[in-house]
Amino acid sequence: MADNLLRTRELMDRHAEDALVIGYEPLIDGLTLPDAKDRHVLAAAIHAHADAIVTFNLKDFPDTVLGPLGIEAIHPDDFITYQFDLNVPRVCAAAKRIRQRLKNPPRCAEEYVDRLRIVGLPRTAERYRECLALI
Repeated sequence: MADNLLRTRELMDRHAEDALVIGYEPLIDGLTLPDAKDRHVLAAAIHAHADAIVTFNLKDFPDTVLGPLGIEAIHPDDFITYQFDLNVPRVCAAAKRIRQRLKNPPRCAEEYVDRLRIVGLPRTAERYRECLALI
């Protein structure tokens, strides 16, 4: 299990270089959020000069704290739907790659879209439903 996690981390770091944030730790203690356990996320966003934090946990990242920092909390359903507005073919191609990697269990396009709705991405699922042939 630990080997699988390490391998996953290494793959993520290799394929999403901009996603790895280091050096944010000194900022943590100076931050206040409703859940103190989330401060590291905000510290990393500040350190990385991020515009947004994409999270289902919007209540613990209030606008009153993030706004003055120039950061917004965005629900994943909103974030993905925004991506559709930028480039439908690219978003569908990414979804297809993700879906095709699912092995346990594998999912056809319809099942994949249904699962997105179940996990809290109803608008994303609806947008993908419009282009099932591409995913």
